[in-house]
Amino acid sequence: MRAPIDWLVAVIVCLFAVAEELSGRSSLHGDRPSIWWILAGVAAAVLVLNRRRAPFAVLCVYSAANVLGFALLREMAAAWQFYTQLVLLFTLLSEVRPTSWKATVGLAATGAYIVSMVTASPTTTWGDVAVALVMTALAGGAGLAVRRHRVLALQAEERGELLAQAAVAEERARIARELHDIVAHSVSVMTMQAGGVRLMLREEQHREREVLVTIEETGREAVEELRRMLGLLRAPDPDDLAPQPSLDRLDDLAEHSRAAGLDVTVEVTGTPVPLPAGLGLSAYRIVQEALTNTLKHAGPTRAAVTIAYAPGELRLEVSDDGPRGRPYDRSHDGSTPARGGHGLLGMRERVALFHGTLTAGPLSPRGYRVRAMVPL
Repeated sequence: MRAPIDWLVAVIVCLFAVAEELSGRSSLHGDRPSIWWILAGVAAAVLVLNRRRAPFAVLCVYSAANVLGFALLREMAAAWQFYTQLVLLFTLLSEVRPTSWKATVGLAATGAYIVSMVTASPTTTWGDVAVALVMTALAGGAGLAVRRHRVLALQAEERGELLAQAAVAEERARIARELHDIVAHSVSVMTMQAGGVRLMLREEQHREREVLVTIEETGREAVEELRRMLGLLRAPDPDDLAPQPSLDRLDDLAEHSRAAGLDVTVEVTGTPVPLPAGLGLSAYRIVQEALTNTLKHAGPTRAAVTIAYAPGELRLEVSDDGPRGRPYDRSHDGSTPARGGHGLLGMRERVALFHGTLTAGPLSPRGYRVRAMVPL
């Protein structure tokens, strides 16, 4: 499907050609009818309409037709003809590589067009030639600049995607390390409890003892396999020796944020319920990332943290009243770090881990809000 700009340019070329030909300015011979040149203008508009689909073919066909027309009819080139040639040259150089053979042939065809145009008119001056060459150079240079801009934009987009993928992989590795600690601890507790029960068995309970021994061995093997599987993910971190935080430590987090200059208020609504260790850790990290984003992008300001225990779900909300204009939109960059994290990328990964939803965006007239909902 052709873009609206293609239709617009084609219509402009057609109207320009019809208007100029009806004014009789394109022919040196007043007795020659202009209907054929009007039809040529319509045909040129059709070529312009398809210039993006086949820029090389369209330029060659248009140049060859005009060179042949100049040679046979000895007609002075109309302005619409020259401008159409420039449009087609611009399109070609914006679509193909400058070093390709198509670009070389396109430039040669444009050169042949200019030579034929100049020699067809006996009134052409060196000033006209200079103007034609300058305009051709400008059109070609604009085409090259547009292509370079597209290439750079594409490269930047690819780099952005690679950085985002790397950030997601890093955040997932961090989440995996944290969950490994939680899972390994839980399995170790079950293993020790099974061992404790085994020691309490009577001498004749051989079958029960065998089952508990199997549970102990399986638990130890599971913990060891977890260490092997996630050992490569373990990066040196001074916080590794600290206990994994949860929402129980939210007041400590608020105090640290206040010490950094952020006026934080914490509100808990509903009846708190025990949370799985992984969910409690992820909820804590989400609040931590949101407060870090606020401090980084809004500076010392006020922030409100709300933890809502609703039937069947946990709701988290962190909002601030910082300036609406940010260095960049935090709802899209996802690059703000907190303990090696990556802002909203980390939040989204943690919420998705528990099949929840996350929304983030600026408030009106000022401020920013992050909301997360996780089913229980």
